[in-house]
Amino acid sequence: MSMKTWLKCSVKGNYKVVLRNIIKIDEGKCDGCGQCVNACAEGAIKIIDGKAKLVSEIYCDGLGACLGTCPQDAITIEKRQASAFNEEATKEYLAKEHGDQKQAGFSCPGVMQQKLRDRNESAGMHDVDVPSRLSHWPIQLELVSPSAPYFANSDLLVVADCVSFAVGDFHDKFIKGHSIVIGCPKLDDSQFYIEKLAAILETNDLKSLTVVHMEVPCCGGLTQLVRDAIARSGKKMVFKDVTIGLRGDVSRSETVSI
Repeated sequence: MSMKTWLKCSVKGNYKVVLRNIIKIDEGKCDGCGQCVNACAEGAIKIIDGKAKLVSEIYCDGLGACLGTCPQDAITIEKRQASAFNEEATKEYLAKEHGDQKQAGFSCPGVMQQKLRDRNESAGMHDVDVPSRLSHWPIQLELVSPSAPYFANSDLLVVADCVSFAVGDFHDKFIKGHSIVIGCPKLDDSQFYIEKLAAILETNDLKSLTVVHMEVPCCGGLTQLVRDAIARSGKKMVFKDVTIGLRGDVSRSETVSI
């Protein structure tokens, strides 16, 4: 069989194999910042398990628009046998991705990792009545990278989505001086959250861990997710479990040892 053989790809149909330029990602260097994802107009790269991955060879045109955006120099161009770039399949893929943003691994420009300010910084925020204490972005547990620098040696806050709407002074009372991740234990993928939290715990030495959730029964599942994540990480940890009442008060606060 000649070099122009055929193989089954990760999408329906058979695609020709050719000798061409295509990106190569060094996962050892990649820190999961997501800047390459935003630079790729074809959507060929996603952040999966905290690392940039090539979704499919047929979505990569090999032009290397992502190269200059990687702060770790983890992306290069190599010439090798690969499935040919398929423009029509790429268009269909992008249409599906943008039509269903809940699809696993979907990335948009809003997931780019950013440091907003030092954790305790509030000076210079005179253009708003109440200064934000948020020190980094993103904060959604599904989107953060376990190796993100803002988790290193941090006081980590794991918060249920609804808490910030119930607590009027949430930023000063809870976020100040902390790194934060948010999620909903009822509506989101619990197993994914357990694995992501476990990866954060395994990758980083935290100074403290605090879980904040509403008093409603479904929201209390966040505490169990954290318990399971700690057990999965193999670490011995103590964390604070804070329950918020519907009026925004702290109805209970206790220390949990795992």
